[in-house]
Amino acid sequence: MKNNNELGIYIHIPFCMQKCIYCDFLSAPADDKTKSSYVKALINEIALSEAGLDKNVTSIFIGGGTPSAINAEYIKDILEAVKQRYRVDGNAEITIECNPGTINSEKAYIYREAGINRISFGLQSTDDKELRMLGRIHTFEQFKNSLAIARNAGFTNINIDLMSALPGQTIESFTRVLKEAVSLNTEHISVYSLIIEEGTRLYDNIDNYPDIPDDDDDRKMYALTKEILGQAGYERYEISNYAKAGYECKHNLKYWDRTDYIGFGIGAASLCNHKRYTNISDINNYIKALCVEYADNKESNKECIVENIKNIQETLKNSLEIKNNCQDLKENIEVLTLEDEMAEYMFLGLRKSAGIDICDFKDIFGKDIYSVYKEQIKDNIAKGLLWQNGTRIALTDRGIDISNTVMRRTYRREQEAVLYKRRLCTRLPRIK
Repeated sequence: MKNNNELGIYIHIPFCMQKCIYCDFLSAPADDKTKSSYVKALINEIALSEAGLDKNVTSIFIGGGTPSAINAEYIKDILEAVKQRYRVDGNAEITIECNPGTINSEKAYIYREAGINRISFGLQSTDDKELRMLGRIHTFEQFKNSLAIARNAGFTNINIDLMSALPGQTIESFTRVLKEAVSLNTEHISVYSLIIEEGTRLYDNIDNYPDIPDDDDDRKMYALTKEILGQAGYERYEISNYAKAGYECKHNLKYWDRTDYIGFGIGAASLCNHKRYTNISDINNYIKALCVEYADNKESNKECIVENIKNIQETLKNSLEIKNNCQDLKENIEVLTLEDEMAEYMFLGLRKSAGIDICDFKDIFGKDIYSVYKEQIKDNIAKGLLWQNGTRIALTDRGIDISNTVMRRTYRREQEAVLYKRRLCTRLPRIK
């Protein structure tokens, strides 16, 4: 059930070493000056924020881009700013996304000192030929070195991202990737089916790449993922996510459970107090609005950082111009109606293997679920797309295969698939 007193925080670091051929996320390489200015602006945004201050932060996710592509001390300062402004639970899950080849022992230990307790590695494939084709900067061997660095630094909660249905990929080659991934013995594995997005290098040059697996092979790869990972002790708890017992990603569960979250940085999305909005995506305007200069502190001790944050808050408090500019940082502000929230509860909750609970629906919205969705539920159960067991309703395996179609037709959310794929960096299964 949704906990109204909990809050998740997402921090967007939009920098990477180079753009992968499939990537349409808000990220790009940048020089050191831009990175430094952006971090200052980001800390200022956090110091100025007002939403969610009454809630208990139980998860923080630092995503990108490639957060490990910037100075590790920046990450430490950003998290200190969050802790100065928000009430962060002592057992909060704090994740950082890393790309192999961008992390070393020093960075890993700084992350641990900063309170980060979970790493998500963008592996994508264990096949070096596939990695080169995708434009990744690392080899499988380099990934294994990065994993060893993380383990030696004390990380006991590690995710790896994999991709299926890549150009030229076969059932046999993907089987090898899955088995090699399982042998790494990480706590969590996410497996996403490739989507060819307009505006990417892959989209613009698709004829120069091997054929993409057809929909039948794509679904076979999906079924194979569940089988091989399941045999290795990974439970599928969401359409694209598998975890060993107790290692489900708490932060992403907030999205699927519609627990409030705040996003900081360009393009970051927020859902708080029945409002949904995103930050502007233009990095120059973001820096211009928020980059109040302050004295750089090379010392890493907490007292200096705390004083720094106090100075920032005082500067922002007395700056009408900055306050006005900050109002312009938010876009697509939407006050959600009860109908919106109920539909999103269904759309997102049904991504989870456990589905949704009809009693929770009643507690949250004050309505019986059948008074709102009786016909839709009945119809989809008859078609074998949903199952019900006691108070729980969830997608069947067939329902998961065509989940986009089920959600659009049933809950009248024509754009939700695209909206949430971009927000959560989660690729949805293809529609057959």
